[in-house]
Amino acid sequence: MNKIRAAITGVGGYVPDYILTNKELETMVETSDEWITSRTGIKERRILKGENQGVSVMGIAAVKELIAKTKVDPKEIDCVIFATVTADMTFPATANIVATAVGATNAFSFDMGAACSGFIYALNTGASYIQSGMYKKVVVIGGDKMSSILDYTDRTTCIIFGDGAGCVLLEPTTEEVGVLDAILRSDGSGETYLHMKAGGSRIPASRESIEGRQHFVYQEGSAVFKFAVTNMADVSAELAERNNLTKENIQWLVPHQANKRIIDATANRVGISEEKVMMNIERYGNTTAGTIPLLLWDYEKKLKKGDNLILAAFGGGFTWGAVYVKWAYNS
Repeated sequence: MNKIRAAITGVGGYVPDYILTNKELETMVETSDEWITSRTGIKERRILKGENQGVSVMGIAAVKELIAKTKVDPKEIDCVIFATVTADMTFPATANIVATAVGATNAFSFDMGAACSGFIYALNTGASYIQSGMYKKVVVIGGDKMSSILDYTDRTTCIIFGDGAGCVLLEPTTEEVGVLDAILRSDGSGETYLHMKAGGSRIPASRESIEGRQHFVYQEGSAVFKFAVTNMADVSAELAERNNLTKENIQWLVPHQANKRIIDATANRVGISEEKVMMNIERYGNTTAGTIPLLLWDYEKKLKKGDNLILAAFGGGFTWGAVYVKWAYNS
């Protein structure tokens, strides 16, 4: 009996219309276009505006595009996984909201929180459902409305993040394509360096927590940078080595878009040249769980069946990992 693998058979994405440029940020905090660009590679980011607009809005738009492109019947979708740290509400799960909105009324759905590594965690989870034979169609979404948890008086964080969402459809195949391997890691000591202090059960929302500005992203940039450069690069190299992947037979590195210097370090560690590195950080910034699916969305037309991809991420927690995907279709 041929082994069942989980193939990515379609991609969808969505970014909001509003563009927050570095020039506009210069009017909000003490910074400059040159300073932001030289340190992060970011020129602009998208922001979801309007009342009652949660991350589900972007997830729904991305999945609707995916359904239209793949012509899948929403009622045949078995499972929806939404990787996000900016859920619409504490409960119900944002995945539930998205599934109902797109007509996936027979799907069970849940959210996954692993910060910037959320999508690759969710992708591997969704692939496991397919590989087990339990499900035939799984939609995996990664997206965040980071503008909802940013302090726009803190120039160390507000310049980095943006809003957006992307998604993929996973289906079974017996061909040598799909999600072939993964190495996923975590380290809870990273809480010190990258977290949002209040809003959970440890420190519920209160007047004091709000006045103390504890409901925003907190990051110690230099410490996070050191961890990210080492761990994201090392796990990518480890995954490549154990699958006999080299700079010659890797077609694309698909790295989390946190900082261009981290991306460059990961590419150098694996030995991949710049033209094989997917990049859109200059236009979207860091959309947290949205960066990797948005890269696949942007680059879909350049991908060919059989292409070897390494997806790599590092996020708050700390969480990190890499996934080996062999692309399953020609656009």
